[in-house]
Amino acid sequence: MNQYRYTAPADEKPLDIFPANGGYTSIFRTIACVGDSLSSGEFQLYYPETDTNSYHDMFEYSWGQFMARMAGVKVYNFSRGGMTASEYCDSYAAAMNWWDPALKAQAYIIALGVNDLINQGQPLGEMSDIHPTDPAQNERTFTGYYARVIQQYKDISPDAKFFLVTMPRQILYESRPGKTEVCDAHAARLHELAAYFDNTYVIDLRRYAPPHDAEFVRMFYLNGHMNPMGYRLTAEQVCAYMDFIVRHNPRDFVNVPFIGNEIPMLC
Repeated sequence: MNQYRYTAPADEKPLDIFPANGGYTSIFRTIACVGDSLSSGEFQLYYPETDTNSYHDMFEYSWGQFMARMAGVKVYNFSRGGMTASEYCDSYAAAMNWWDPALKAQAYIIALGVNDLINQGQPLGEMSDIHPTDPAQNERTFTGYYARVIQQYKDISPDAKFFLVTMPRQILYESRPGKTEVCDAHAARLHELAAYFDNTYVIDLRRYAPPHDAEFVRMFYLNGHMNPMGYRLTAEQVCAYMDFIVRHNPRDFVNVPFIGNEIPMLC
């Protein structure tokens, strides 16, 4: 018997073990993935004769749907190529009916920031940009909008667990001046948000996942986005990380079966 299923060694790192069938990720029956193209299974095709690209969101290839098939859970793709936290809050989530309480989940995985901070250069903002009781009053910064996503889903599913995903080390955009510092600041802010909100954890791919260097890109990318193997690998990393978090914090997750229903929690 592999004893790691029942113990959590103090020196274990989040991606040391890739559990079968998603490990303890499967304790959640509904998971919502809030994100951009990398959460949408987007494939990028390049046409050299016209020097143009086409982009295709294929949810069945997203890491969220790979997770669903691995762990036997229901996963919502609350994502689209090019998505930012600001667009999500200001228009797109409402247009897609993603605030509908009928779609509430037991866990939310939020993977936003590349388009906001890297591609659009939006201001990161400060933790003080968060209004504690009215998310509509949050400042119009990345921090304000990102926190608003969490706050509004907490209103819909108050006991849900939240997992915030940092950007892995990425040669494709960190080769640009100043972008490494932006990615580092993004990761640090997600850790602050996890400390600010209850039931919130960080999936720190920036610290623990392999860097997306030239060899990684050769194996797992199709032009500027991942290939099918890359999305599958991401699913394995996210499941492994969530399994690690559950095993290291088991008392945090004893009430998962009661998230999203009317049965009062006692422990």
